[in-house]
Amino acid sequence: MAKSLSKSEKAISPILATLLLIVIAVAAIVVTYAWIMTYMTGAGTQAGVILYKANVRFYENGTKIDIDVGNSGTSDTQIIQVYIGTTSTTLTNQTTNPPLPVPLAAGKIVRLTVNYTWSSGVTYYFKIIPTAGQQPLGPFPEQAPG
Repeated sequence: MAKSLSKSEKAISPILATLLLIVIAVAAIVVTYAWIMTYMTGAGTQAGVILYKANVRFYENGTKIDIDVGNSGTSDTQIIQVYIGTTSTTLTNQTTNPPLPVPLAAGKIVRLTVNYTWSSGVTYYFKIIPTAGQQPLGPFPEQAPG
C-alpha cells in the first residue's frame, strides 16, 4: 500500500495551477482596490467643509462686531448659529446680519455682523456652527481693541 501511494502520479496539472494563481492574484487586486476606494472616498468627504476665521472687526462705538468666516473646503455649507461670550464655556447664541442661515460656498468668505456690546481690552470667544454633521469653527479667542 505504501508503494502504491508513493508511486501515485495524481497531481495538479501545470495549466490548472497557473489558472489558480491567476484567480488568487485577481481576487487580491479586487480586495485591495475596494479597500483603497473606500479609504479615498472617506478622506474626500472629510475635506468637504473646512471653516476658518478670516477676520474679526470690533466697531469703534462698542456695539457691533464683524466676523468674516471662510470655507476652504470643497463643499458648500450654511452658517446656522453664531455664539459669542467672555469665556469658551459661556457662549450665547447671537442674531446676525444677514439673518441666519447664511450660505457659504466652497472657497468663499462671508461677513456676519453681530449687534453685541463689547468692552475695550476684553478677550471674547466666538463659535460658528455650520450645517448639521459638519465641523464647527471655534471657540476661538479675539481681544477687543484697547
